[in-house]
Amino acid sequence: MQFTQGMEYFFSGFKLITQKGLKRFVFIPLLINIVLFGSSLFFLYGWLTDGFAYLNDLLPTWLSWLEWLMWPIAVLVILFSYSMLFSVITNFIAAPFNGLLSEKVELYLTGQKINDDGLTEIVKDVPRMLGREWTKLCYYLPRAIGFFILLWILPVIGQVLWVMFTCWMYAVQYKDYPFDNHKICFKEMKQDLKQKQTLSYGFGLAVLLLTAIPIVNLIVMPVAVCGATRLWVDQYRPKYRE
Repeated sequence: MQFTQGMEYFFSGFKLITQKGLKRFVFIPLLINIVLFGSSLFFLYGWLTDGFAYLNDLLPTWLSWLEWLMWPIAVLVILFSYSMLFSVITNFIAAPFNGLLSEKVELYLTGQKINDDGLTEIVKDVPRMLGREWTKLCYYLPRAIGFFILLWILPVIGQVLWVMFTCWMYAVQYKDYPFDNHKICFKEMKQDLKQKQTLSYGFGLAVLLLTAIPIVNLIVMPVAVCGATRLWVDQYRPKYRE
């Protein structure tokens, strides 16, 4: 139940990004994602093409068919590994805009402002937001390295663990924006997420699946921010208003 509910929260973000009053706050995160993700995939494709051409030159003629086997394997690794790492980096850059989008979505859903800070205060808050992204990056990288190693040395189990870890990290990444807007520390946020892990895995899986779809993945970031904020409002916000 909670697993499918988590996925539904993510997909609700598609409707939210089209709502009047929210669309303008979606534009900048969307633009950042399109420029960075699109350009990086272009260069990555070129790097893979050159790499496979070099490798193909080293292979004897009778093994040239291996190139057709290596391409789909490489693409799968990129879709489920590179996309996650790149998402973390992109969110680091877009953090202030994602935080603002989350704040406006919460205002839209509840009719209540988080704070009355003006533009000057928002600008002053940028270093704190970037610091929060750095905390998430430090949380992510050592675990990503460990699970990535298991991905290659443990058949099936390693792949399952990697997918579960990726789903969890997507949930942490996007749910953190509304938590951070309310100045709730990262440690407490993780504890709240762990109390409803199935909900987080469902949300994260939906992000993972759509991140792996070309073109669609370009709008995943603002959609996930909106969906995560709706999830916060329904599942976590009442606790902090008691």
